[in-house]
Amino acid sequence: MPVTARSLLASMAQIVDLGIAMTDTATPRTRSGRSARVAARTGPQHGPRVPYITRGIPTYDILGEEGLAKIEAAADRILAETGIEFRDDAETLDLFRRAGAKIDGVTVRFEPGMLREILKTAPAEFTQHARNPANNVRIGGKNVVFAPAYGSPFVMDLDRGRRFGTIEDFENFIKLAQSFPWFHHSGGTICEPTDVPVNKRHMDMIYAHARYSDRAFLGSVTAPSRVEDSIEMVRILFGRDFVDQNCCIMGNFNVNSPLVWDGAVTRGMRAYARAGQGCVLVPFILGGAMGPVTNAGGIALSLAETMAGCALTQLERPGAPVVFGNFLSSMSLRSGSPTFGTPEPAIGSMVIGQLARRLNLPLRCSGNFTTSKLPDAQAMTEGTMSMLAAVHCGANYVLHSAGFLDGLLSMSYEKFVMDADLCGALHTYLKGVQVDDDQLAHDAFAEVGPGGHFFGCQHTMKHYETAFWDSEIADNEPHEKWELAGSVDAATRANRLWKKKLEDYQAPHLDSSLDLELRDYIARRKSEMPDMWY
Repeated sequence: MPVTARSLLASMAQIVDLGIAMTDTATPRTRSGRSARVAARTGPQHGPRVPYITRGIPTYDILGEEGLAKIEAAADRILAETGIEFRDDAETLDLFRRAGAKIDGVTVRFEPGMLREILKTAPAEFTQHARNPANNVRIGGKNVVFAPAYGSPFVMDLDRGRRFGTIEDFENFIKLAQSFPWFHHSGGTICEPTDVPVNKRHMDMIYAHARYSDRAFLGSVTAPSRVEDSIEMVRILFGRDFVDQNCCIMGNFNVNSPLVWDGAVTRGMRAYARAGQGCVLVPFILGGAMGPVTNAGGIALSLAETMAGCALTQLERPGAPVVFGNFLSSMSLRSGSPTFGTPEPAIGSMVIGQLARRLNLPLRCSGNFTTSKLPDAQAMTEGTMSMLAAVHCGANYVLHSAGFLDGLLSMSYEKFVMDADLCGALHTYLKGVQVDDDQLAHDAFAEVGPGGHFFGCQHTMKHYETAFWDSEIADNEPHEKWELAGSVDAATRANRLWKKKLEDYQAPHLDSSLDLELRDYIARRKSEMPDMWY
């Protein structure tokens, strides 16, 4: 069939008419034309929302056996010769002493192979339960879980600029994460609610996750007592016996690189492990500051630190879920400023993934990182590089998937929405390429023939709503239509979308008795301590 302008336009009209008809049967006739079709296609047209991704593409393994063995030997040398300090936690020192480590004050040294032997009790995969069982996440193996960014003291948006985060902002970001199908986990300290006392805000944050999301979430890590509060609150939410046998909360802990585990951290880690809950253990290594400027040296350092931390959880409770974490980053050697989303940590993440798989541990690595101060081209360039590193290195739990701006000092509403869109695209990317008779389109070739066009053929009609991923914020219109619509840029479109998402948000059901019990626990605990603002 030869291609003509008339036949192509006729086929386009046929598809448009079909789209209108399908929309009219699926939604009330309150909208018409393109807006109705876009509304009908938003989210669900890509298939049912998944609780997590099962990757359909292989990991990118860049080092051979010789290179990996050299890095592992370097880590063993650090552990045996330099050692790691475990400060202000006598019980941790005693656990390592009984396991056979050499203790000199607070410095612990490990013979090669010792930590790997201890780590054999750690699960290669585990489930973190959500209060809605349909949202349980499987961490490890070929599974990928996206969670929002974590830890920013500031928030920003195009309307009010940069400011300290509040509990209202915290709740807003939980609601936004719940509103997008592209996240699988509610995250943790999405931003610091600085209007709540430091020693009490952890309970408000746990409550917000439990109330405004029905997905899995992270607990507090800033003090052992706050870890215990986090565990007690999930015992209320899930039941004490269930929590004892299942992972219902995790804590994300950082090493004080280089080679220091602080007592407040290790006591918190052991509390989660003792309760059978998960730990995500993460060296944060700025090359040239907390680690060497060379990639291989930084990777060896992080391997040593993470193995020691993961082993501690197994000494506390063998079989406790633990995630091998990593956060490689670089810095400007001219100014000393941290840099994020750069190529060296991105490619280094591939090696981290290989090392974690050799230990048979779930992996947290990379995320959507940037030092840009605005949701602009720099932010998306750096963020895309580091997110691609996350999916190619084989990360199972990807914290910082959305909102990260300003070197993690700021959580951006607009960047959150733009990153959610990228997470949606990565769902399709991680599926890989399906090959079967339908995908090979034999019938389409027979129908169209040489010189024809595929726009109106039956194969296209069958797949046109789901063939390609459809962005919620990208503008794909001709330049003239974009100008007539006000020449709106991506950040402004994202600004409009986050407001619409919050306007449309509906909280998932939470049993009123559980809600009351959680609030009573918070009120009692807050009454037992004075406010502290530091």
